[in-house]
Amino acid sequence: MSIALEQKQGLVAGDGLLPVKMAQYAKENGFDVVAISLSDDNYKQLKKYCSKVYSFCPGEVQKIEDVLMKEEIKQVTFLGKVNKTVLLKRPKFDARAIEFIKKAIRLNDDKVMLMIIEEFEKKGISILDQTLFIKNLMIPSGVLGKLQPKAEQIEDVNYGYWLAKESGKLDIGQSVVIKDKMIMAVEAIEGTDKCIKRGCKIAKKNARIIKVAKPAQDKRFDIPAIGLRTLKTMKKYKADLIAVEAGETIIVDQEEVVKYANKHNIVIMAV
Repeated sequence: MSIALEQKQGLVAGDGLLPVKMAQYAKENGFDVVAISLSDDNYKQLKKYCSKVYSFCPGEVQKIEDVLMKEEIKQVTFLGKVNKTVLLKRPKFDARAIEFIKKAIRLNDDKVMLMIIEEFEKKGISILDQTLFIKNLMIPSGVLGKLQPKAEQIEDVNYGYWLAKESGKLDIGQSVVIKDKMIMAVEAIEGTDKCIKRGCKIAKKNARIIKVAKPAQDKRFDIPAIGLRTLKTMKKYKADLIAVEAGETIIVDQEEVVKYANKHNIVIMAV
C-alpha cells in the first residue's frame, strides 16, 4: 500500500551510516529532514543533509516527543543501532521513559518499539517503513563477492538460517554463529558484532555468520543490516562467511563491503 509522504520528515537516528543514507536520499528527492540524533558517531554527517539536528540520549523520551510536536513532524523513520544494553544502565532515563519500562511486561525489542510507536500514533505521528527511502540498499539473492561458498559452508548456512528464524520467532535476536553444524552463539541483547566476537572466540576460526529478518518482521524497526564494521569484526575473529536474507537485508556501502570481503577471503552471500 502506497503512502502519501509529507515534505517534512522526521528521523530518529541511532549509530551508523544508515540514518545518514536516509537523510541524504530524502534531501536529494526534495524532502526536508529534521533529525533527532541518539548517537555521537554520525551527528556531524547528519548535519550535512538535515535542516536541523537535535541531540538527545535514548532515554530522554519526553524531549524527543516535545521536539517532534514543536517541529510539527507527522512522519518519522527510525534508523540506526541503539544499543539495547542502555536498558541496563538507565542513568539518563526521564520520567516518560521509566513509565514505558514499568508498563512493559517484557523488555524485548518488539515490545518496547511497539509501545513507543503506539504512543507516537496517539499524538498523530506515523512511523514509516525503515526501507522507504533506502530500498536501493536491499540486496537480492546471490553471492556478492568473488568467493563461492564450499559445500560445508552451505550446510552451516542452511542450519544457521533455520536456527536464526526460530530465534527470531521468540524475538531473541537475528544472528547466529555456526561452525561444522554446531551452534557457537545466538545473538541476544549484545547485538550482532558482539555475538560474532563471542561465537568466533569459541570456534577459533572458520565460523559462519547468518543474519535474517524475523518471521513477522515489522519494517518500521529493526530491519537487518550489515556493513563494513561487521566484516572487520569477522576478519579480526577469523570468520570465513556471512549469509544474510535476500530481499530483507540492507548492506551499507555495499561496494566497500564486497571489496573488503574479496581482499580478506570472506564469502558474502544473500539467500
